Amino acid sequence: MTSSRRRLVSVVAMALLAALPFAAVADALPSFDAVRAAHRPSDVTLLDRHGVSIQTVRVNDKVRRLPWLPLEALSPALLHAVVLSEDQRFYEHSGVDWSAIANSAWANLWNRRTRGASTLTMQLAGLLDADLARPAGGRSVGQKVDQVLTARRLEREWSKARIIEAYLNSVPFRGELVGIGALSLTLFGKHASGLDSHEAAIAAALLRAPNASAQAVAQRACGVLQRQQLPCTGIGALTVHALARPGGMPLGEQLAPHVARQIVDPDGAAEQRSTLDARVQRFAIQSLQRQLGELAGRHVRDGAVLVLDNASGEVLAWVGGSGALSEARQVDHVLARRQPGSTLKPFVYALAFEKRLITPASLIDDSPAQIATQSGLYLPQNYDRDFKGWVSARTALGASLNVPAVRVGALVGADALAARLNAFGLALPEPGGYYGSSLALGSAEVTLLALTNAYRALANGGVVGPVVVSGAPGIAGGTPITANGVPPRPLSAGVVRAHERVMSEAAAHLATDILADNNARVRTFGSDSLLATRGFAAVKTGTSKDLRDNWCVGFTDRFTVGVWVGNTDGAPMHDSSGISGAAPVWRAVVEHLHAGRPSLPPPVPAGVIEMQVSFAGQREPARREVFIAGTQQSVQLASTQLSNDRTLARSFGIESPKDGSIFALDPDIPADAQRITFAGEPGDWLLDGAPVGRTSRATPQLHWAPWPGRHRLTLQGDTGAVLATIGFEVRGARVRTSATGGSPTTERR
Repeated sequence: MTSSRRRLVSVVAMALLAALPFAAVADALPSFDAVRAAHRPSDVTLLDRHGVSIQTVRVNDKVRRLPWLPLEALSPALLHAVVLSEDQRFYEHSGVDWSAIANSAWANLWNRRTRGASTLTMQLAGLLDADLARPAGGRSVGQKVDQVLTARRLEREWSKARIIEAYLNSVPFRGELVGIGALSLTLFGKHASGLDSHEAAIAAALLRAPNASAQAVAQRACGVLQRQQLPCTGIGALTVHALARPGGMPLGEQLAPHVARQIVDPDGAAEQRSTLDARVQRFAIQSLQRQLGELAGRHVRDGAVLVLDNASGEVLAWVGGSGALSEARQVDHVLARRQPGSTLKPFVYALAFEKRLITPASLIDDSPAQIATQSGLYLPQNYDRDFKGWVSARTALGASLNVPAVRVGALVGADALAARLNAFGLALPEPGGYYGSSLALGSAEVTLLALTNAYRALANGGVVGPVVVSGAPGIAGGTPITANGVPPRPLSAGVVRAHERVMSEAAAHLATDILADNNARVRTFGSDSLLATRGFAAVKTGTSKDLRDNWCVGFTDRFTVGVWVGNTDGAPMHDSSGISGAAPVWRAVVEHLHAGRPSLPPPVPAGVIEMQVSFAGQREPARREVFIAGTQQSVQLASTQLSNDRTLARSFGIESPKDGSIFALDPDIPADAQRITFAGEPGDWLLDGAPVGRTSRATPQLHWAPWPGRHRLTLQGDTGAVLATIGFEVRGARVRTSATGGSPTTERR
């Protein structure tokens, strides 16, 4: 150094040192931990139940800033290049490089260009304090002094390692990129730990001129390499490629975009936990995409898969779409409403079982039927356009026959069925009367989330519970628990918010037993269908009208799996049904879930009995059958079952009057013409607790002279067990009494 330069260094240093005592006292310096805690990434990472990253969601559109990277996550080549480019004496000075300041001043005196005199520590001071940031017109003398003061304090209170770590996580790079993590992933497609010497040189060059041209950046990067005695070969092409690389999502699998949008808290932590299992999610995606690839020639593009844990309601897999195969990737088909087709039939039959209207052994006439509705005659057809004649309810449900389902739906009534479906969480958009008889065949629109959770309620014996997808996974006694103070959160778009029994355990068991019976499916699906699994599984397929939607939903002893296949725009598929479209995905996922242990059948609950039954004159073979206690019959006769001529007849229970009926007496009509008919299964009838008569197959009806008021009508079987109880009301002022003037009379026919 010449004597003139040494004198300049002394003058500059003395001037700055003299100014320090008179500089304004800087604000309190934040600690390293406080700076790191205040770091807010622009992207939130969603983790699975095991802590595996499964999705990133951008929550800040103004900057791209990724999670804080510790020093050990940065490549040595990067650290070396940054120090060499920005502050060669970083590990020697105490925050201010007086020699660099003097060199800069000397160069300015002679109008020469040189590297700036700000150290990494001084640059960090400008990043931590907005008042010290370099304005467009340059810093004032006071700001420069404050910057020096802050840098000196940083060096006293922070280690060198923390200074360079904070700097590289906070420094703006090119465009919206802030921090080395965002730069590395965006420009080079890799984590900062993997940057090589050429990539590190480009990163270091961008610190000095973030928005310079590719040629200028390459020249500066070459200078960094030359200081390390490294060749510049390929640096130009690499720079052009890196700067032209479009900004995208960070590295890592992007497995759950749809559910991430539902649960990620933009104001929450940089990493947020979910109940998803990356292995199950990944397999479900692969299975769906493989099946859609095979269905490509049948005009099928979209699909969805949902996997729930039966006990906790935790979501293990949520595949909202088919990814690149779809023309509407943003649509979440787990939450989209579609017609579920025959997947509603188990709830129709289970309700009829619970009301003791039928049993699994009841014979139902599967023949052409005309059902009167408010809008005209409804003529249900079976999927194969064929009719099977008299079939048991077990066969009708297992083989998914439409006409018997409509007959049973007429028994329970559209309003009662809609109320039960809503209790299961399906949230029908219209009342039962809007759908009429077609509700039994799935004419209402539901979501895959709601439908799958409703099947989970069947798996749990009729108890419906909330779906949990965010927070800490795990259950204790069937109740979601917390971990690390983060409670699991029911999905905001979920179907129910509390555990509630909505169906008797016995009725749920009967429906489950049929759905798991491969023999019951034979007439429609054959003996070797995709629904026949290695272990226990209760499953149902569904296809909406015009082949617009394929469904397959079912459960094992531990999991409930729902699959939908179709098109976002509702366009019909070609020659694709639930068994050929959705079932292969369902089967694959179930086998994957139970690869280590086959599913076990549920225990028989109290109130369910099993006995041998036979079917007089029918194709149904004799077998063991399950019944709700009190409804069992060893011999089934078609003449007492649901037929085409008696669509509303009840093989078990009261045919007439209907529950909730209101009769209005007209004084202008003869009393004999206003008698109320009691009809149903043979047995003893009690009105408001008093006997009124007995019916048999020979005398199947009683006729009662009505008495005003609200009444309870009870039918008892031969053993005295109550078969059914209904309520009705009589309004009016004129009734017919017995000859003695006492209670109303009845007569048999």
